[in-house]
Amino acid sequence: MADKRLKTVGYGALLERYRLNPLPNWCVSYIAPQGDRKSVVAQDLTTEIYPTRYDPGDSLGDHLEFALKYEGVNLEILKAVFQAVEAKDVVAFVHDKPSGKYVRMGWFLYEFLTGRCLDLPDLNQGNYIDLLDPDRYYTATSARSQRHRVNNNLLGNALFCPVVRRTEALREYESQTLDKKTQELLHHYPEDLLRRAVSYLYTKETRSSFEIEHVEPSAQRTARFVSLLRRAGKEDHLNKPALVALQRAIVDERFAGHDYRDFQNYVGESVGVNREIVHYVAPKPGDLSELMEGWLQCSRGMLDADIPPVVTAAVVAFGFVFLHPFEDGNGRLHRFLIHHILARKGFTPAGIVFPVSAAMLRQMDKYDETLEFFSRPLLERVEYRLNPNGEMTVLTESAAFYRYLDMTRFAERLFEFVEATIGGELVGELDFLVHYDAIKRGLQEIVDMPDRKLDLFIRLCIQNRGRLAKGKREQFARINDRELAAMEGVVQAQMDGNRI
Repeated sequence: MADKRLKTVGYGALLERYRLNPLPNWCVSYIAPQGDRKSVVAQDLTTEIYPTRYDPGDSLGDHLEFALKYEGVNLEILKAVFQAVEAKDVVAFVHDKPSGKYVRMGWFLYEFLTGRCLDLPDLNQGNYIDLLDPDRYYTATSARSQRHRVNNNLLGNALFCPVVRRTEALREYESQTLDKKTQELLHHYPEDLLRRAVSYLYTKETRSSFEIEHVEPSAQRTARFVSLLRRAGKEDHLNKPALVALQRAIVDERFAGHDYRDFQNYVGESVGVNREIVHYVAPKPGDLSELMEGWLQCSRGMLDADIPPVVTAAVVAFGFVFLHPFEDGNGRLHRFLIHHILARKGFTPAGIVFPVSAAMLRQMDKYDETLEFFSRPLLERVEYRLNPNGEMTVLTESAAFYRYLDMTRFAERLFEFVEATIGGELVGELDFLVHYDAIKRGLQEIVDMPDRKLDLFIRLCIQNRGRLAKGKREQFARINDRELAAMEGVVQAQMDGNRI
């Protein structure tokens, strides 16, 4: 803020005081000398302006309490602050109001995040409080901490612990009950047509997932990925051996691993000799084992908790791709995990696949932007060195960036992709088959041709705006001009105003 009359409070004040540079919080707070409370939303950041009666004071405890009360729980910032302060200062903060709600939250989080026990006796009276307010956050099944009289309902654990805020956008998506709408939509189509559509959609999803990464899969690799998609939701894929097996099934065997990577990975592109543009830096290999174990525990916990399927899928799938545990195939596995979670949580109708990758491919700018929600601020904070062979060394202690992600925007965007998939790719394919069948019936009434010839005629006409190209006429030499004109008319009638 350029206005020097404004006083920075909460997390912002602590970051300034201890000269910390974590990933930015979703909001920053200031105290104004006059005026009412107001919010200013600009791109990724909400600025909260409070009147002077909200001024918390200037101590560590003052700003901690203000942050937890008004700005929410930001685990990365809290850990950075707790590592920067003396333990005695946190003890003093707790001594002032040991039964206070936000004091107990701060006390619990200090010990949870640092692994250190403060020199304080256990609380032996008072009601238990929720660590995360269920009205403000998506929460996991609670575990009581008797020492602090706190219900720990965090989504994860000390090794990997994302948060997802209940924003208005997410509340609105939840109210749409997209899973029920899908079920109702599918009832309008014949069972045989659904079966045919699903068979194609598995292949479409597979090709789209590879195409996002500019990979042209062989028929064998396509078949393997389709087979994996058909198993989504039916087996336990949230364990290390299963993930390794999945990766080995979808990549070239020369780049398939038997374990997580033991080298520094990154996403980039070469623009000349010794000129590399880096788009994303993955965690250090030395941090990966703990991060992946934490991610697996978190993912299994969310799968079993009462958390919306799309929110769970966003945390699991985007959390995985940001950890980037393998040399190759991370993106495809990330998108596979979306299907796996949606199926396991009962969001996807049995036997149906949502071609989410096709929706992402159709909106690649939005998909790239989604990944940049994390990669862009990360690259501003991670220092690295590239040698002439393109091998990277990360110089920054970076594990906390990946460990405590705010996944709110990823959940919002995945809802957007799922909604687009249902209304676009899924309905589009079903409607295509409805009109395709109508064309086929109409053509058979004119000329009773073999199915293979009918399919070829339809495909060639659709490719040429409803007419058979002159260069293809000889392939249907036994059809006279009158029959041809009538058949083209059938195709054109179904194409007009329809997505075919």
